[in-house]
Amino acid sequence: MTAEGFLEGRRLQLARGVLLQCIMGGYPAARFYGSDDGDLALIAEPTQIHRLPWSDDPRALAICDADELTGESSNLSTRGQLKKVIARYAARGLAPVVATELEFFIFAPNTDPTQPFRPPVGLDGRREDGQSAFSVSSNNGLRPFFSEVYKCMAALGLPRDTFMHEMGVSQFEINLLHGDPLLLADQTFLFKHLLKEVALKHGLTVVCMAKPLAHTPGSSMHIHQSIVDINSGKNVFSDENGQPTAIFRHFIGGQQAGMAEFTALFAPNVNSYQRLCHPYASPNNACWSHDNRAAGLRIPASSPVARRVENRLPGADANPYLAIAASLAAGLHGIEHELEPTEAIQGEFEVPDNLSLPCTLHAALDRLKRSQLARELFGQEFIEGYIASKTMELTSFFDEITPWERRVLAAQA
Repeated sequence: MTAEGFLEGRRLQLARGVLLQCIMGGYPAARFYGSDDGDLALIAEPTQIHRLPWSDDPRALAICDADELTGESSNLSTRGQLKKVIARYAARGLAPVVATELEFFIFAPNTDPTQPFRPPVGLDGRREDGQSAFSVSSNNGLRPFFSEVYKCMAALGLPRDTFMHEMGVSQFEINLLHGDPLLLADQTFLFKHLLKEVALKHGLTVVCMAKPLAHTPGSSMHIHQSIVDINSGKNVFSDENGQPTAIFRHFIGGQQAGMAEFTALFAPNVNSYQRLCHPYASPNNACWSHDNRAAGLRIPASSPVARRVENRLPGADANPYLAIAASLAAGLHGIEHELEPTEAIQGEFEVPDNLSLPCTLHAALDRLKRSQLARELFGQEFIEGYIASKTMELTSFFDEITPWERRVLAAQA
């Protein structure tokens, strides 16, 4: 909308069905968002209105809440779902703290989607061949791009902790500073948008698919979680002697109870399971461990004040609002019901059947469909609408025949 209209306070409205629009552009049946497909009001968050530094023309972006015209948050809004989870913690005198680690790939433009992605040509005239993981000079060929990314982050008020080259070919990771979950979800969303926009200016393509390259580690969005007492600000995962508390155990127990039922929320696309089915540092399990990257729930080595639970299941393709909401809601469920976790695992291990997770989108949606816990925590309207939208995407995927099928199966008798 125009700047004048925005500053005048003109209300922007949006059809409810848009919140269930699938990634191909279509919509599930109207019964999932109200047969009238009435409007929602988009209410700008005052602290999240940003002048876009990469735009040559004066443009701004405002992150909005999607509210019913009666004033309450729409059940279909993932940002609204996260706010409700945070409010439930606050009602118990608690405040969750999170940080996200986002991985992404930088590729040359890919005009033919039947061809694999390729690394870009760097300033040295060469393409990376996969030998630059964690190198201090690994992004030299992309320095103009990263320089603008850093400047744009500063302009948008996005504080960064660490930036590094990851394991994959032309794969990178950023760690955002820990803080309020809603703020971190907003920042993760803004950062992904920023990456793609700046990349286009530099003739590059940033890809946040979970698994864009075969034989290469995928991209995650690990979520680090702790909880503090609202009054004291102390981490309730540690007691006065620095030892883990009952709340810490119950939070892990809740995470374990929800991971299989919420897998479709953490891994929302067909491609998500390419990452999880090749589980190098991408564990598809609900085991927990002290500093073991093979576990779906990892307790990083830290001081007692920084004791936290890392959920390693979400991919870079996950909706940050929904993934954070689902993870925190599962933890709170464990606290409320005093759920005890399994024994921690260490070293090499085999995943018990009761801690294994769905390994396809079809299986994950079926598990979500049968989940009473999901309906209790997020409401029937949201869960049924989400399943309907994702089922459309899955059906669309099965409408195509892949190159592998033509290459391998065509010659079979």
